[in-house]
Amino acid sequence: MNRRHFIRTSATFAAGTALVHCRTADAHPIHFEVHGPEDGVPLFLGFPLMASYGEIFGQAQAAVKDGYLGALTDRYRVLLADYPNVGRTMVPAPAEMTPDRVYSDLLSVADAAGFDRFAYCGHLWGAINGLMLASRSDRVSALICGTWPPLGAPYPEMLRGVEMQLADPPPHAMVILRNPEQYAQWHTFYSRMQAWPEVDVAAAITCPRLALVGSAAESSVAGIPLRLVERLRESRPALEAMGWTVREIPGAETAAILDPAAMVPEMRGWLDQV
Repeated sequence: MNRRHFIRTSATFAAGTALVHCRTADAHPIHFEVHGPEDGVPLFLGFPLMASYGEIFGQAQAAVKDGYLGALTDRYRVLLADYPNVGRTMVPAPAEMTPDRVYSDLLSVADAAGFDRFAYCGHLWGAINGLMLASRSDRVSALICGTWPPLGAPYPEMLRGVEMQLADPPPHAMVILRNPEQYAQWHTFYSRMQAWPEVDVAAAITCPRLALVGSAAESSVAGIPLRLVERLRESRPALEAMGWTVREIPGAETAAILDPAAMVPEMRGWLDQV
């Protein structure tokens, strides 16, 4: 599909917010929103932030999205998408969620939003998406790879954990999934990430790039520890030799990803400079 040709199926504009759908190559819509001034610096906030955040997690959690937008939209034009297959978006199907498909879908969203070049920030799976976008295209002007080591990442552990949970997905995963069968999307994705050329990818990214993690952040899948902070510390010398900036937020745990008060000052302190 020519990315410059997309179909907007609906759009409304109010209070600086654009609510839009774009269509993927197989004609299914991806829902997204754009917030902030039209002349603002384009910033794509990836997973785990989503356009329909309050609808997905409940209105009590809507303050997460509102907090990010309130702290960023004075200068930045912020893009949020419901992806993958969450909220108002119904794609991709589990067997179709390959890294290539994710890469293509996210660039289609950026096209539809009018983002030619953009800064990108994502955490965990969203950070992997950022690595793909920044290494495979010239459209990322600055990258924040959050809570995920660009080198030495636990792709084998992710696949092993997903395989252990395929028959009975964990409750926290079912908060956003439509049905248990959808959990297989992670098997599709991580199966194809096993040969991911990390060193080549990290070296290929030449835009300003920041690896950001809370110093107390940790995560696991099926009880398998991912050692995210430890892995980033181990790879820090190699990353810095490639031109990456590596920062830890003192005392911040994984939950800081969804705490605008903890995360946005770190993001803006770096983005505003670059």
